Amino acid sequence: MLTTRIDTDPLPLFQTFDFAQRRALVAAVSGGSDSLALLLLTKDWLARTAPDVRLVAVTVDHALRPGSAGEARQVARICARHGISHRILRWTGPKPATGIPAAGRLARYRLLAEAARLEGTDVILTGHTADDQAETVLMRAGRLAEKQDARGLAGMATVTLFEGETWIARPLLGARREALRDFLRNRHEDWLDDPTNANETFERPRMRAALDRDDDRRIATALADAAGAAHNRRRLGEEAAALIRTHATYPCPGLIRLAPDFAKAAPDAAVYALRILLGAAGGASHLPDLARAQTVFARIAEERFCATLSRTVIDARKQGIFLRREARHLPAPATPVEGAVWDGRFRLHVTGGAQDLTLTPTGMAAAKTQETDAVAAPASLARAARATLPGLWREGEYLGGLEAPVSLHGVSGAPVVGPWALFLPGFDLAPAAVTAGLIGAKSPPPPPLAGHIASKA
Repeated sequence: MLTTRIDTDPLPLFQTFDFAQRRALVAAVSGGSDSLALLLLTKDWLARTAPDVRLVAVTVDHALRPGSAGEARQVARICARHGISHRILRWTGPKPATGIPAAGRLARYRLLAEAARLEGTDVILTGHTADDQAETVLMRAGRLAEKQDARGLAGMATVTLFEGETWIARPLLGARREALRDFLRNRHEDWLDDPTNANETFERPRMRAALDRDDDRRIATALADAAGAAHNRRRLGEEAAALIRTHATYPCPGLIRLAPDFAKAAPDAAVYALRILLGAAGGASHLPDLARAQTVFARIAEERFCATLSRTVIDARKQGIFLRREARHLPAPATPVEGAVWDGRFRLHVTGGAQDLTLTPTGMAAAKTQETDAVAAPASLARAARATLPGLWREGEYLGGLEAPVSLHGVSGAPVVGPWALFLPGFDLAPAAVTAGLIGAKSPPPPPLAGHIASKA
């Protein structure tokens, strides 16, 4: 429900969440009106419903403007006045010449996730509002060409899993920005205005300026469209998950098999399931192009063929449809690094010194040494799939593959579902969980939502 007025009771904004089992909550607070309102509303809500949960405000100083450090200190003073713990984290190191908004966003979430781990929690609260949601939907609609994937029109999810561990929760998606500012005015609280938000060099400020000049009908329409798209996305995801559960198997590491009957499934859900599995097999950061996936699915029902899409080889045979990572453009040799994602398919865990170790694709010669007698797939396909898996080497000697969950010389590689390795929106929990189970990846943790919503997800 859209909130245009916020009184003293914050319950309507938080009623879909369940934070009571967390030790702490980390709130991302820049000092702007949205994040400051989030902080004070969360403090009030916890005082009423979960007084033992600790609230920690974190301000990320992106160090992109001369006054950013002073603004962070000003937020610290506001938090001190309200008795709220506060930390300042700084984005250090070189900044990219282009793509600053996206790079800053990723850096911000990584710093916030690290703060959450230090506080013993897996929840970050952000102050995204209904206005932000409308801006997101309208920007994506403007980029949406005919026949392209409309999943993005769902906008931002209430919860999103970041890097497989930390939930980003957005309690204010049902509140308008002006209502939040009225709430602050009634509290006699001043907020900071970030000049970046008015810099129309970037897409979002341009959209924000356009909406400021428009009436409320356009925002209401965008929010209604987002709700409809979110419903459709969840429904399609559940249907795709059912198809994956029924038709997909994992005969050996790196190789996905779809039963021949998959070609007879309802096209919309089957194409979505195919896109998910292609992304997982190839380690792609985004789902494959919708139109090209539709073409591949149409061919599966009619012929045996071999094609490549989104770094994945599709080999349709009488025994089934086999998906594996293509042998081109695999990662260059590198030293294993803790937490790094290798080829979009494996997250590394390094417990010992790895300076003398090299991580590189296993290769065909080493793959032959890993063959087993009981693989439910043609031997040539199993060998080709294994050759693209991460292998550990020392001075030219092959030590073994990292596709198994066990540690090898202090290094292990846990499978991840590529398209959702970085951000997993709550809309997509059902297909993500089923795909994770298929390839042996870690299942998404329970979202911090109220019981009936979490069970449905």
